[in-house]
Amino acid sequence: MKLLSVTIPCYNSQDYMEHCIETLLTGGDDVEILIVDDGSKDATAEIADRYQKKYPTIIKAIHQENGGHGAAVNTGIANATGLYFKVVDSDDWVDEESYHKILAKLRELVGGSTTLDMFISNFVYEKQGADHKKVMKYTRMFPENEVFTWSDVRHISKGHYILMHSVIYRTQLLKDCGLELPRHTFYVDNLFVYNPLPYVKTMYYMNVDFYRYFIGREDQSVNEKVMIGRIDQQIKVNKLMIEEVNLWKIANPKLRKYMFNYLEIITVVSTVLCLRSETEENLMKKRELWSYIKGYDLRLFHHLRRGILGQSMNLPGKGGRKISVAAYKLTQKIVGFN
Repeated sequence: MKLLSVTIPCYNSQDYMEHCIETLLTGGDDVEILIVDDGSKDATAEIADRYQKKYPTIIKAIHQENGGHGAAVNTGIANATGLYFKVVDSDDWVDEESYHKILAKLRELVGGSTTLDMFISNFVYEKQGADHKKVMKYTRMFPENEVFTWSDVRHISKGHYILMHSVIYRTQLLKDCGLELPRHTFYVDNLFVYNPLPYVKTMYYMNVDFYRYFIGREDQSVNEKVMIGRIDQQIKVNKLMIEEVNLWKIANPKLRKYMFNYLEIITVVSTVLCLRSETEENLMKKRELWSYIKGYDLRLFHHLRRGILGQSMNLPGKGGRKISVAAYKLTQKIVGFN
């Protein structure tokens, strides 16, 4: 059995996937690399097959009809044989020194008496043209270099979230919790991180800058204009987060607070994008989203509206819009819009 399965969802990724794969190959035979060709129309499939032929004990190429990022991740989970599971997008890569440290620690923890559910590390915003590379660390939030539980979590602040880039899950946990991401939908990485959290009992945080998150392509999913064009999918994910996890049933207060904060920032992002578009159609979608939340769970609606971000997103008039833009700048720093 492999120690770590890494899934690389690929769609027309011929121009950058090789760099991603090469950085992951340095993990050696402890790692299983699943290249999921999601119905690509360029040379992605040929590149995946070439790598599988060259590294048959490490790389598996999987070809499927196009189903979107979520379908590719689902395929990765279904085919994973490793004890732990990681998603690395094809235009991103990993830091090799940090990679080796993480693998060594996972190997050590697997041999111990405690079952680890989630491994957390830092990620770096590799923003094209930026002189300073922002690093998302969790040093204020989590204990370092020890196994801990949600009760041991320190400060839970808005703006520090466990994103797909920073998390490695135990593979069986993902299967046991029934995680299945929607097809043909962007922004499902939020569901990938969020939905399994109630099943996570034990965690480990290593303060290393492992994942390198590239931001800069005009067609990238976190490009603000692209996100506005896909606002329906952002709202769809937002609603699924509300429907698939009942936050009121989460017993641990720190986990419940963290997940409320996470849901709040996703709802703010949905709202901000509707406001930024400045079209009547999207302003209607913003009102519909808040009306949906109110109708689905009145207590949740009041909880989100009482939050400072929720209040700033729903102020009337031009003055309210200015405050909303200020809140937008905060979410821009958190999400990393380009």
